[in-house]
Amino acid sequence: MDKPYAHRTWQSADGLTLHYRDYAGPDGVSDKPPILCMHGLTRNARDFATLADHLGKNWRVIVPEMRGRGRSDYAPDSATYTPVTYVQDVEALLADQNINRFVAIGTSMGGLMTMMMAAGDAMQGRSRIAGAVLNDIGPVIDTGGLDKIRTYLGQGGSYATWMHAARALRDVHSAAHPDFDIERWLEMAKRTLVLGQSGRLVFDYDMAIAEPFKAADENAAPPDLWPAFDALGEVPLLLLRGELSNLLSAETAAAMQARKPQMEVVTVPRCGHAPVLDEPESVAAIDRLLEKIA
Repeated sequence: MDKPYAHRTWQSADGLTLHYRDYAGPDGVSDKPPILCMHGLTRNARDFATLADHLGKNWRVIVPEMRGRGRSDYAPDSATYTPVTYVQDVEALLADQNINRFVAIGTSMGGLMTMMMAAGDAMQGRSRIAGAVLNDIGPVIDTGGLDKIRTYLGQGGSYATWMHAARALRDVHSAAHPDFDIERWLEMAKRTLVLGQSGRLVFDYDMAIAEPFKAADENAAPPDLWPAFDALGEVPLLLLRGELSNLLSAETAAAMQARKPQMEVVTVPRCGHAPVLDEPESVAAIDRLLEKIA
């Protein structure tokens, strides 16, 4: 059976070849804005495979892999592994594809990128985002979640079999997905690892992405991201929050909804950071959002 997407590439401003999955959608879909799916810090395009298969029945879906992840080139300068550069890379993709209106679905870091892109549009007096899904991320990031990320980011490791990899992921992330059985952890392993040159399974990202993250001053005041969130304006919005999330608190989610009453907030039960976007609650909520845009 043919894959529902094509592998395509684009060029970054500093000469990297970056990869994206392009789900073309059905004939006649060009009258709708494409859906741009942006993954989290250590993830790749496979994170959206199930959701993109579903959405691609009615929409064009573009799933880029940020530099240093998946099939995209690793950056020779680790200092470029920052959200600002990732946004610049995605802007180059949008320009390459002549896309001037789109729906954004951003998980964690991808949600931060969505807000940053909205802020950039506001500065330029334009509004390209037709609707947005923020997956377990907001303008205030809980330090507990950041501390958890620091425990595993860039640690490397390799595994002899998929079962070994799945069990290792379970050991690190079981608090976020307490109801996952071993089959679900195997699915997660195949989303996040790849067969390396050594013949062992390794994480599918450049370990150097940890360097800018860990170099950030833990005692520095966090940036004020509320203006970036506000820049999303009055377009249809959806906030997905894992009930057990250690990165997005219920208080922050409530504050976001108070600022944007049109935003639907859906709490995914028995889930931490972040919902994997194949939960029935998540898929149904995304479908409802898209009905407002179609």
